[in-house]
Amino acid sequence: MTSGIVTAAYIGATILFILALGGLSNQETARRGNLYGIIGMALALLVAMSAAVTANFTLLLVALAVGGAVGLVLARRVQMTQMPELVAILHSLVGLAAVLVGFANFMDPNIHHQGVELTIHHIETYLGILIGAVTFSGSVIAFGKLSGKIGGKPMLLPARHWLNLSLLIAAIVVGALFVEESAEGAGMTPLLIMTGIALLFGIHMVMAIGGADMPVVVSMLNSYSGWAASATGFMLSNDLLIVTGALVGSSGAILSYIMCRAMNRKFLAVIAGGFGTSGGSVAGGEGEQGEVVAIEPLEVAELLADAKEVMIIPGYGMAVAQAQHMVYEITKTLKDKGVNVRFGIHPVAGRMPGHMNVLLAEAKVPYDIVFEMDEINDDFPEVDVSVVIGANDIVNPSAQEEPDSPIAGMPVLEVWKGNITIVLKRSMATGYAGVQNPLFFKDNTRMLFGDAHDTLSAVHQAL
Repeated sequence: MTSGIVTAAYIGATILFILALGGLSNQETARRGNLYGIIGMALALLVAMSAAVTANFTLLLVALAVGGAVGLVLARRVQMTQMPELVAILHSLVGLAAVLVGFANFMDPNIHHQGVELTIHHIETYLGILIGAVTFSGSVIAFGKLSGKIGGKPMLLPARHWLNLSLLIAAIVVGALFVEESAEGAGMTPLLIMTGIALLFGIHMVMAIGGADMPVVVSMLNSYSGWAASATGFMLSNDLLIVTGALVGSSGAILSYIMCRAMNRKFLAVIAGGFGTSGGSVAGGEGEQGEVVAIEPLEVAELLADAKEVMIIPGYGMAVAQAQHMVYEITKTLKDKGVNVRFGIHPVAGRMPGHMNVLLAEAKVPYDIVFEMDEINDDFPEVDVSVVIGANDIVNPSAQEEPDSPIAGMPVLEVWKGNITIVLKRSMATGYAGVQNPLFFKDNTRMLFGDAHDTLSAVHQAL
């Protein structure tokens, strides 16, 4: 295959990847965006195999078969509610690939650079392994937290910021030593030391981040995986890999910024950790706030049937209970009765960006009744019944009413401004921010306790 055809194919794949990102920015075009991404990746893979691979085709085909089989099995078996941890573990594979490619590239006897080119090549290798190792270990810890294998409570070591600074300085010093030794044909020892430092840094960084910040962590690791892929592209002199990694890295960084703004948090504050717990206690040291008013499924059905405007606010509890299909059945029943039903989605609802949108799409909830927070927040005074399903911090009035609250200033869905708010929860435990929610004690709030799937099934039967 000539270099001209390879270049043209790489440009075509790049355009398809850009179209994929554009398509994924909107629910109605997300399916088309995915298709563009699939075609672009298939094209890139075929061209890379034809242009770059000159031997060991059997080994390559075996690896492709094994990897494809694993991906196919995961795609069929993993539930939509497990998407956040699946995304995290896939990020770890990108980081691991960057590390392995970096070591293979460093040990390749067929690479002969001289002078400045040799120095640049070694710096590219060092940075690629560094970013890849941080991404790998951090993503594994994120997977553990998202899947419940590791607690969501942040691990706050004494002088943890000094520890991070020390690891960074050590990586820089070892990097200088690596460049010096590698110029003389050595350098493996500094490279291994740096890899260990980077793995430790990734573990400590994510362990110090609480459950409330996990959506930012997922998008942040997505950005890291992109930069790791881009660094790999520099090592392999592959323009397409450089551009693709830059697209993923920059889009992940922008998404992290959007997530931070949605929580009124600074990115550096998220990386520093400490915000969020694994569930918290009831009072949280805030004193008695009043009594909650419980409600039964039959009463909920009556309120919904008599309403004209209903707003549904899904949260992580809906994902845990896998109640999205029952939510759709209730929505369909209410719409048949002439009730206007809409969904309000907070940017950080769930465990990753777009988590709730994915679950609702899986349940076949129409896209045109699903709205972002900024689109519907002003409509709550006209809403007859708001139904909060397993959400907590994203509907907490403390964000606006208590300047000293840990979530002060965080944009929230103002459900309390509606006529009646029904909150579905298993218990009175706090959310991931670890603060009590005054919404539960307001006069126009009713609490429907129990598993969301079971209680909503009873509501649907009553309807």
